[in-house]
Amino acid sequence: MRALSSWACDPAHSRGRLHPEERAALRGPRDEYQRDRDRIIHSIPFRRLRHKTQVFVAPDGDHFRVRLTHSLEVAQIGRTIARALGLNEDLTEALCLAHDIGHPPFGHSGEEALQAATVAAGGFDHNAHTLRVLMKVEKPYPRFDGLNLTWETLEGLAKHNGPVANPSWAMTEANAAFPLELGSWPSLEAQVAAVADDIAYDNHDIDDGLRAGLLSREQIMEVPLVARGWRTAAERYPDISERRLLSELVRSQIGLMVNDLIAETRRRIREAGVRSVEDVRAAGHALVGFSHAMQAEERELKAFMYRELYHHPRQLAASEAAAVMVSGLFAAYSADPGALPDGWRETLPPEEPERSRHIADFIAGMTDRYAIARYRERVGPIDLPEGF
Repeated sequence: MRALSSWACDPAHSRGRLHPEERAALRGPRDEYQRDRDRIIHSIPFRRLRHKTQVFVAPDGDHFRVRLTHSLEVAQIGRTIARALGLNEDLTEALCLAHDIGHPPFGHSGEEALQAATVAAGGFDHNAHTLRVLMKVEKPYPRFDGLNLTWETLEGLAKHNGPVANPSWAMTEANAAFPLELGSWPSLEAQVAAVADDIAYDNHDIDDGLRAGLLSREQIMEVPLVARGWRTAAERYPDISERRLLSELVRSQIGLMVNDLIAETRRRIREAGVRSVEDVRAAGHALVGFSHAMQAEERELKAFMYRELYHHPRQLAASEAAAVMVSGLFAAYSADPGALPDGWRETLPPEEPERSRHIADFIAGMTDRYAIARYRERVGPIDLPEGF
């Protein structure tokens, strides 16, 4: 076992789980964070990520990324950074693998539609819904709801993007059940998971955008960071195909970002005088991050991706269809709750807002293809743009 830095989360000093578990019921020689990671991997919500949108809604091509493959790529990047910084790799991996479990079908388009449909019931937020799924909605164990994850894993999922100043109703409910100190910064493992997510989609979405024909090589050369990486790859490998150069570009750009992040984070830890996990939470600012130069280039890359890929006309058409389906499903099940599957119908709360939140839980758990099938079954036909 690798030695942990003094500022890493130590499973031997975990704050524990909401529901105490008998040692006799625990299986295998695993520590607390290893158990959390394994519970996430073996969960149904994690398996459903293989049919949930990453960039493209219900893509036809087998080579496009989905939420599951994205989460695995985030975990690989997160573990690499965690190891270099002496952090707990298992906790980092658990956070990376679980960070998108709360996403409804059709990605951010589905989330926005579900938020609009449930505004009278308090709205919907995928990050808070991750906590709701892992603490309440899933019920694989005999004596408690949820996966009963450790405090550190739940805290990291709640705050991986920083302190939560204005928690939603779902986050407030989770925090009331198991106080997560929402006003403080999370562990370095959680901070690593957040930036690993950015690194993964910043680079892999370029790959998918080119593969789908929504981006061209000429377009991506508008981004100085990408153009510089492409020139370096082309000079190193002058005789290989453009397709293979693209793969080299993505790999080298991820490496560039990871190395910058590690160096900058070490500098911040040193200058902040951090010696413990408590120092991390009390620092008052993020300790994991890019240098100023890389941060500026990464923001420029993000702006390009939003302009040219995420807001591409084909993507906007797909998003519009996704919003119609999610809104239509919510309206259909609200009007006729008897159409819910047996388990969901039998546990439907009689009063609002719990009733609408229960229906939203059901819809949020749908995969893209299941949502499409249920819409056609409950609402009617829908013309889906190219790519579905």
